[in-house]
Amino acid sequence: MSINFIYPEYEVVRNEKRCIKCRACERQCANEVHSYDQEFDCMEAQESQCVDCQRCVTLCPTNALKIVKTNNRYRENANWQQQTMEEIFRQADTGGVLLSSMGTPKDYPNYFDKILINASQVTNPPIDPLREPMESKVFLGKKLNKLEFDENDELLSEIPPQIELEMPIMFSAMSYGSISENAHKSLARAATELGICYNTGEGGLNQDLYQYGANTIVQVASGRFGVHRDYLNAGAAIEIKMGQGAKPGIGGHLPGKKIQEKVSRTRMIPVGVDAISPAPHHDIYSIEDLRQLIFSLKEATNYKKPVIVKIAAVHNVAAIASGIARSGADIISIDGFRGGTGAAPTRIRDNVGIPIELALAAVDQRLRDEKIRNDVSIVVGGSIRNSADVVKAIALGADAVYIGTAALLALGCHLCRTCHTGKCNWGIATQREDLVKRLNPDIGSRRLVNLVSAWNHEIMEMMGGMGINSIEALKGNRLMLRGIGMSAKELEIFGIAHAGE
Repeated sequence: MSINFIYPEYEVVRNEKRCIKCRACERQCANEVHSYDQEFDCMEAQESQCVDCQRCVTLCPTNALKIVKTNNRYRENANWQQQTMEEIFRQADTGGVLLSSMGTPKDYPNYFDKILINASQVTNPPIDPLREPMESKVFLGKKLNKLEFDENDELLSEIPPQIELEMPIMFSAMSYGSISENAHKSLARAATELGICYNTGEGGLNQDLYQYGANTIVQVASGRFGVHRDYLNAGAAIEIKMGQGAKPGIGGHLPGKKIQEKVSRTRMIPVGVDAISPAPHHDIYSIEDLRQLIFSLKEATNYKKPVIVKIAAVHNVAAIASGIARSGADIISIDGFRGGTGAAPTRIRDNVGIPIELALAAVDQRLRDEKIRNDVSIVVGGSIRNSADVVKAIALGADAVYIGTAALLALGCHLCRTCHTGKCNWGIATQREDLVKRLNPDIGSRRLVNLVSAWNHEIMEMMGGMGINSIEALKGNRLMLRGIGMSAKELEIFGIAHAGE
C-alpha cells in the first residue's frame, strides 16, 4: 500500500459540549465523513473525505460543528507552493488528469471590480425608478436597420424571430445529468415566473419540462444528446454550443454513474455509459459548415426560432464573432474563463481563455466597426456575480447576461467544487435519489425568483442614477463607465476613460 502524502485539506471541529450525538451530520454527509462510534459513544470524522460543502454545519441543531482549513503547511517555497506539490502527489498516485468543478478559484484580475459606474447630477438629472417609467425588457435576435411602412402606417418589414425577456438576465446552460431534475425544475419554474429563459445545456430536455418551452433555450452540442425535431421545436430558441468558458477547445464528459434511467431516456444513451462530447462538431470545420447547421436548425423549426451560437472567450474572439455574425446566427453567446462547469481538466480551467469583460468589449467594438452589430445580439456569461456586473456588461455592449454559478448559489450550492463526483449534498449536481430530494423545486424556484427580482430592482436603481430609463439606452454606453487601476492598454480595449477624466 502506497503512502498518502496529502494531509486532509479540512478539519472537522466538533464542540463535544454541544454535540448531542443526534447523528444528523452522519445522515446528511454523502461523503461519509461522519460516523458514530458505539463503543465509545462519540462521533468521529474521516477528515480526508471532507469537501467543505457545509451541509453538516448548516443542519447541526446545536451548532456543534465547524469546518476549518487545516493550518498544517509544508516547508515554505515561493515556487513550489503546497497546492502545486499536492497536485503532483495526486497524479503520481493515480496517473490521471486532474478534474475540477465550477469556475477557477485562481486570483486573476476581475475587471468588473476595476470598472466604476458614472452617475447623473444636475444638467442630466437622475431618474426615480419608483415614480418614473423604467424599461428593463429586452429582445434578443437580429435587428433590422430600417423599417418599412405602408400608406396606412402598417408595418411591412418582417421582424426576425426574437427572444423576449422581461429583464436582461437568463439562466445559463446546465445539462440534465450534470445537475438534478429538481434543479432543472427550479430553473424552469423561476424562468417562467420571471419572464426570462433558462438553458437546457447539452443533455436534452426532460419530458416533464416541455410545459416550460416558451421560456426554454434548447442546446445542440457536439454529442447531439437528446436532439430531435420535437426537442428543437419545444423551446423559444436553439443554442449551438461550440465552446465553453471553463474548458475552451475541449468537449464534455458526463460520468456513467450519473446516467440514470431518466437521464438515459432524455439523452438517448444507455444507462451507466459515459456521455462523451467530442471537442469539435464533426460536421463543423469552417464558418461555412456552421452556417449550414444554423440554417438546418432554422429549416427544422420553420424559421420561427432564433439560433444562438455559444463560444468561449479566447484571444481571437472578435474575429470569430465577426464570422458567426455573418453566418446567419441571430445571437452570439460568449462564455468567459471564470464560468462554471460540472467537470473540466484543472489545467485547462485555470489557464485557458480570457476574462469575459475583455472579450465582450473586443467583440462589440469589432461588430460596430464592421457595421454589423445589429445583425446579432450578444449574451455574455462567466462569473456574473451581482446586478452591478450586469449593468457594466450591458454598458460594455451586451444585450443580456447568463448567470449560472449565482443561480446555483441561490439554490444552496456552497462552491465545494466537487460536482464531478455526483455526491452533491445540496441535491444540485447529483442523480442520487436520496440526495436529489433534498432540493425542493418549489423552494428552489422561489429563491431564484427572489434573487433575480432583487437584481432587476437594483439594475433600475443604477440606471436611474445614470439618468437612463431603458436597457436599450444603456447598451454599449461606455461613456457611463470609468476604469480604475488599469493600464492604458486595458482602458483602450474597454474603450473607457480612467476615473477622473
